[in-house]
Amino acid sequence: MTLFLSISRAIDAINGRIGRWVAWLILAAVVVSTVNAIIRKLFDVSSNAWLELQWVLFGAVFLLCSPWTLLNNEHIRIDIVNSRFSKRARDFIDVFGTVVFLLPFTLVMIITSLPFAQRSFLINEQSLNAGGLAQWPSKFLIPIGFVLLFVQAISELIKRIAIIRGDMEDPHAGGGGHGAAAEAEAERLLQQAGNDAPIA
Repeated sequence: MTLFLSISRAIDAINGRIGRWVAWLILAAVVVSTVNAIIRKLFDVSSNAWLELQWVLFGAVFLLCSPWTLLNNEHIRIDIVNSRFSKRARDFIDVFGTVVFLLPFTLVMIITSLPFAQRSFLINEQSLNAGGLAQWPSKFLIPIGFVLLFVQAISELIKRIAIIRGDMEDPHAGGGGHGAAAEAEAERLLQQAGNDAPIA
């Protein structure tokens, strides 16, 4: 199990680094959108390339940061049902969901999107809009994103099995990731503010 956990840590490190860097593209998309809007209003000039670049940047963030989201346990889950089960049952549900749903889905997406992107590259597919961007680089984001998500799913499966076996502690045992921690802290601060409020 030690070897598998080492592989899992390597995958986590790669996807964590990619996610942190790619997340900055959100800022780039905001800047591009803002500059494009200002130029359009001031000079009555617009560019399909700038408009399409916004979509490509958003797509890159969505696809390339999804493994990082999975790594940090920030994906959406139905906690109303999930929280009613024991910790061990939830761990088995995670294993089942990863093996039966996530891994096959990512494989299907990789298998179907790779030829889609390759065809676009071979014909040097361009935008249908005048002055738009080449289409093949954005289409290659799909298989790349799903390959990264596939290997992250493998990592999560390794960790979940190790947790069930007792080989490691659950890094997310406290709840649903950073979002849940932030919500808990906000709730604590609100309660503290209420307790500290002067009584009229």
